[in-house]
This record gives sequence, structure tokens and C-alpha cells, in this order.
Amino acid sequence: MKTFSLFLQRRASWVLGATLLAGGGLLLSGAAFGEQSKVAVKIDEQPIPRSEHVDTTSFAPVVKRVAPSVVKVLVTERAKNVQAPDMPPFFDDPMFRQFFGDPFGGGGPGRGRGRPSLRQPPQEGLGSGVIVSADGYVLTNNHVVNGADVIKITLADGRELTAKVVGTDPQSDLAVVKVDAKDLPAITFSDSDKLEVGDRVLAIGNPFGIGQTVTSGMVSGLGRATMGLDYEDFIQTDAAINPGNSGGALVDVQGRLVGINTAILSRSGGFQGIGFAIPSNQARNVMEQLVKGGKVVRGFLGVTMQDLTPELVEAFKLKAREGALVSDVVPGSPAAKAGFKSGDVLMEFNGKKITDGRHLKLTVAALTPGAEVPVVVLRDGKTTELKVKVGENTGKRPRGGNADDKKSSAPGADNGTLNGVGVGDLDPQARREFDIPAKVQGAMVTDVEPSSAAATAGLQPGDVIQEINHKPVRTAEDAVKMTETTDTKKTLLKVWSQRGIRFVIVDESGE
Repeated sequence: MKTFSLFLQRRASWVLGATLLAGGGLLLSGAAFGEQSKVAVKIDEQPIPRSEHVDTTSFAPVVKRVAPSVVKVLVTERAKNVQAPDMPPFFDDPMFRQFFGDPFGGGGPGRGRGRPSLRQPPQEGLGSGVIVSADGYVLTNNHVVNGADVIKITLADGRELTAKVVGTDPQSDLAVVKVDAKDLPAITFSDSDKLEVGDRVLAIGNPFGIGQTVTSGMVSGLGRATMGLDYEDFIQTDAAINPGNSGGALVDVQGRLVGINTAILSRSGGFQGIGFAIPSNQARNVMEQLVKGGKVVRGFLGVTMQDLTPELVEAFKLKAREGALVSDVVPGSPAAKAGFKSGDVLMEFNGKKITDGRHLKLTVAALTPGAEVPVVVLRDGKTTELKVKVGENTGKRPRGGNADDKKSSAPGADNGTLNGVGVGDLDPQARREFDIPAKVQGAMVTDVEPSSAAATAGLQPGDVIQEINHKPVRTAEDAVKMTETTDTKKTLLKVWSQRGIRFVIVDESGE
């Protein structure tokens, strides 16, 4: 079984997965400490020189220059009372208490005092961080500092300084802390967009608390999304990364920061050649916003995107597998106001070519709300230019919808298409049972034969078919008629489900 490991080294009683996904309890504004609203960083955007003959005799000069910029981060959570877990009812039985007493030294539910509490001892964790400005700003991971009461930063010269949290961003797993010091050895940022697979990199951090360690490797992949964060664009590397490396630096052969080490893919919990780092460009954008306002504000478009498959490329008559398919448009959103339509294929956004839905999400998120940008979409085989005013992502997820009535159709005979699929009209009972919003309109899937092509395509009872081959479906009868006589055995469906709105190809051609 594959597992993801975070590089925070803490006592076993801390659940790392929960730490990663938890909210930023330490989210404080930098202004609360009287700090400046802008962080002064060093940036070198030149790509590294590349040739077939690379001298790798020694990285010592690079390490000597960069290592002082990487620090050890020691976090402490003070001892506190935590609520005891639920216990079996017999623990509260008077006979049990007569012979064994109260196992928690306090009244249980039977004594009217609620659940007892336990005393959790102090917890310590170890991670890494990167000095990004001479006046004391340090970049690290959110999961390193999340929940900490005390944060200590140990510099390369042995000094130990107390750090304050400027801001955290759980959605990207980044955090900024500040120490009261001057003339610190700040690292230089590189332009991570110019990184290429095969470039040599060094990972610097404090694995297992044994002291600062440097490992070398290369960029194994780019644009990875592997951990379920809202905003992921990881650099993959085979430079050895282990617990304690979280928040450390991934640098190029010139000693410039290209990423913040964050996680590994492992079946054993230890390093197995696949590590992930947050790109420096993304880290810098998040850092600057946290320093300025204590939080990250991201752009919002208001569309549900879907990556193109070879089948969808054929169904939408596209020339190549490029762009992101718009499966749904949120009513009243910036995209709706700009004229986006379900079925559009978004090719360019703000002058940048879009490769897939995740790429679009990251591109939109990086924009300042209120910015007006050009968009190029393919609609019915023709290029259409739109202009959209980017909104602010508040984190709220509007639910889509439409519908009425009730009729049903059993799984059809072996003719037409969508064989093995039963459909019915939407009625109040069906909406309650499958939690279908009042505005969702179409034919509800009531049954899917396990051996059918529709089951292979992912169709499930409770899904709502909204379109068949680009034509709207309002009732079960519509769905049956549209699939009785067809020219092809490949059917394009637009489907609503609890997983979102998506386009699905049901291929009954047997190819």
C-alpha cells in the first residue's frame, strides 16, 4: 500500500496526516507584531546553464554558500488537558466502579459531569526552514508549525532564536515565521518555472534531528499532484528526503532555491527515491501574501474543470489533447458573467496555454481578485475569445442544479446505446434519497448492470444524466428516445453526481 510521509519528526502520539490537513490555528497577522508589510528577498530568474558535459566533482562550494540559509525548526506543544475517548458503557456501571473505581479519576456520564479529560504531556517536533530575508523571515511547511505553542529556530552559527508565526496556508502547506535578528544569510530565489526534468538539485535539511544534511539528485518530474492539497504543483526529486526535512531547501547547482521540501511517496515510511517539493515561485507568492496580510487571497473563476481523455478529444472533435474541458459553470460566477458555457474547452488564460484543469486552477489562483484577463476557448470547433474579471476564492462551494416529475425505465434491451442502464424521472423521494439539489434537471440513473459499458465508464445509481450527445435531457423518456436509434455506439453524457458535474463517454462499440 502506498503512503505519503510528511517530514515532521514528532512523538508517535501526534498524527501527521491530521496535522497536514488541519486548519491554521496559528494564523496571525504580521501586523500584530508591528512588522513591515513586505519581505525583501533576493531573486535570480536566469535559467541554469545546461550542457552535455557537467562537472560534478564537488558541490562543496555551493553547499558552503547555501547551508547557512537552512535552519532547524524545533516546535513544542505545551502539556494540556484533552477530552478522553468514548468508553464502553460498562465502565460507567456502578458495579464496575465499586471494584475498580473511576479509571479516569473523575465522574463519567452516569455522574452528570460529562466526559472526563486526560493530561497530554508536552509534545515536540522537528523540521527545517529556509531564511528568505536578512531581517528574519523564515519559510517552512504549515505541518511543521501547526499547533505549536513555542517555535525555536537554530541557525548555522549555533544561535537559538524564538520565532513568531506570521501566517500559515494549509491549502498549500506553507508557513512563514519571523525571528528578531538582522543580517541573516538569506537564500536567493530561482524561477522554478524554468526548471527542467533532469536538472541536478540538492536537498538540505535536518533529517531525524542528526544535524544538517545535504543530499543530491535530479528533478524527476514536474507538476505532480499527489497529496490531496487544494493547490499542488510539486517538483518530484530523487534527492534523499526523510523525516525532519520538511520545510528545508531544494536548490539548484548554483545554490538558488527552487523548492521547499514537503513530502515523500513511500511504502515503508522511509525514503524510497520519490520526494516532493513546493516550487519556489508558488512559495514566494504565498509568502509575500502572508507577510503583507497574514492570509492568502486567491483568484476565483467559477467553473468545474475536467481533463481531456482521448475519447473526449474525439467526442468534442478536437485536434489535440490540449486544454481543459468546462463541465459546469457556477451561476452568477465570474465565468458565467464572462459567457463561459459547459462544453467549452479552455485553451489559453491570461496569455498562457492551459494543459489541464489543475494547471488552470493554479493559474487562476495566482491572480489578484479584480484582474480582468483574456481567455481563449474552443466552442463547437470554433475559437472564441472572452474576457473575465477574476473574483475572490472564499472557499465556499455553490451547488449546481435543476428538475421535477417521475417516470422510470428499466435497463434496456441490447439495442441503441446505454444498454444495461435504468433511468427515472426526478421526484421528491429520489432527491431526498440521493441528496440531489432542487435545480438539477435530467434523468436519474436508477440501475446499472455491473457488466455494462456504462458501469465501466463509472455511471452509478443516483447520477443524473443532463445531456446526451450535447442535447439536453429533461425526463427519463428523453433519455430513452435519444439512445434508441444512434449512428454510433459511443455516447457522450453530461452527468451530475455527488462527485461533481463531468462528461462521460460510454463506449459500446466493443473496440
